[in-house]
Amino acid sequence: MEAREPLRDVRGALRAVLARLREGEPGEGREPFELPRFWDALGQTFQVTSQEATKLSLAFSRPPLPSAEDCRKLSEDVQNAILAVATVYYWLPKGQGTTLRKMVRDATTEVVEGMIQLTDTILNAPEESLSQEQLISTGSVWEACEQVSNLPRDNQAAVVSALAACLGVVKDAVEEMEHALVEGQDPYGDIMEDEELGFRGNRDTYWSEADRQLLSSCMGLMKASKACLKKVLAAVKAHGKADSPEQIAQLDDLADIANEISPSVDELALSMYPPVNPLAVRLNAAKLASVLKKVLEIAKASHVCPPSEEGWVQFLTGAVDHNMNKVKNFTQGQL
Repeated sequence: MEAREPLRDVRGALRAVLARLREGEPGEGREPFELPRFWDALGQTFQVTSQEATKLSLAFSRPPLPSAEDCRKLSEDVQNAILAVATVYYWLPKGQGTTLRKMVRDATTEVVEGMIQLTDTILNAPEESLSQEQLISTGSVWEACEQVSNLPRDNQAAVVSALAACLGVVKDAVEEMEHALVEGQDPYGDIMEDEELGFRGNRDTYWSEADRQLLSSCMGLMKASKACLKKVLAAVKAHGKADSPEQIAQLDDLADIANEISPSVDELALSMYPPVNPLAVRLNAAKLASVLKKVLEIAKASHVCPPSEEGWVQFLTGAVDHNMNKVKNFTQGQL
C-alpha cells in the first residue's frame, strides 16, 4: 500500500478542486475572451484527463504494481490534468451567460467527481487486481470527458437546451395527470389493489364530481404551461442571439423563470390527487399562473419576441387568466 500513498495525496487535492468548483464563482475570466479558443482549450483538457484516467487504471490493473516513484508521476499527471480542466473553466466569464456557465461547470464537476471515484476505487481495491468497480469508474471518466463535445457552444444554445429539458419534464407531468383522470374515479387503482384488503370503501381515494370540475381548470393551466414552454423554446430557437450582453442577460432571465415552471406544475399536480383540498389546489394554481405570466412578460419584453410573435403571448396570457378565474370560481365557497 506504500506505493499508493501519492494517490491518497492527489485524491485530497482533487476533493479541494471539486469543493471550489461547487462553491466558487469564476472571475471575470481572461481578457480579451475568445469563445472558440475557450472551447478548443476545454476540449483538449478533457481529452488529456481521459488519457490520464486510462494510464492510471492500466497501471493498477495487473502486476507488478507501479513503484512509489511511478505512482508519484502518475498522480502528478492526474492532478495536473484536473487542474487544467478547472483552470480553463474559470476562463469563462460571467458575461457569456449564467446558463452556459452552469452547464460547463456541471460537466467540469462531473469529470472531477469521476476521477475522485477512480482514485477511491484503486485505493480500496485488493492489490494487483482489476475490479469491476475500477472498470466502471474508468468508463465513467471517459463518458464525462466525452460530454464536452455535446455542450452548447453559446448562451443561446444553452438556453435552448435548458428550455427543452423543462418542456420534457412538464410534458411527462401533464401526460401522467391526463392518464390518471381518464382512468376513472379511482386514481390509485393501479397502486392500491390488494386482494387481502378486499374492497376499498375509503372515499378519500376517489374524485368527486366537484373535484373533477375543479381539476379540469387545473389541467387547463398545466396544458398552458406546456404550450408556453413550447412557444418560448421555438422563439429562442428562431430569434435568440448571444451577440450582446443585453441579449445574453435576457436569455438567462428567460431560462431562470422557465426553471420555475416544472416545480410549480409538480406541486399543483400533487395537490390534485384525492383527498382534494380545494384551497391547496387554488394556492398552487395561483402560484403556477403567476410563474407563467412572468415567463410571458419576460419573453414579450425580450429580443426573442418581435411583433410577429406577440399573438401567442397574448393568447396564452388569456388562457392562463381564463383557467385561473375558473379555479377561483370553483373554490370561492371554500374561502
